[in-house]
Amino acid sequence: MSGAGAPTPNTPVDGSGLRVVVIAGTWHETISNGLIAGAQRVLDEAGAAHTLVRVPGSFELAVAAQAAFAGGADAVVALGVIIRGGTPHFEYVSSATTDGLSRVALDAGKPVGFGVLTLDDEQQGLDRAGLSGSKEDKGAEAADAALRTALVVRALRG
Repeated sequence: MSGAGAPTPNTPVDGSGLRVVVIAGTWHETISNGLIAGAQRVLDEAGAAHTLVRVPGSFELAVAAQAAFAGGADAVVALGVIIRGGTPHFEYVSSATTDGLSRVALDAGKPVGFGVLTLDDEQQGLDRAGLSGSKEDKGAEAADAALRTALVVRALRG
């Protein structure tokens, strides 16, 4: 598992005054729920106001993120689980999801914390979902990235 070189934030984040929308797909419920719990924990610790929205799958994350920004969100945390199967579907969904979320972030000029797991098998997701016994917490990492970037964007805009 990668994870080598991941940043270890030394300073707590003050997210007070930020509105964050966590958007999560419903596929692979155990993994998704772990990602959501990690993201919500980070947002709570930072004092950021946040809401949770569920969409059917990862493909739908981008349009929901776009709507969240149109509704005034300062940041979005996008969480999803895409597990490789025996057809090219994995590549299409992974690419469209990544491209869509990137486009939404750039069009809005606001951050999307990317917590979409693209996996070869379910165990890789369980190892990254922040569950008991997981080696990583990608939901928490995505929320932290969204908060820190929202604060940078706010500071740059004065």
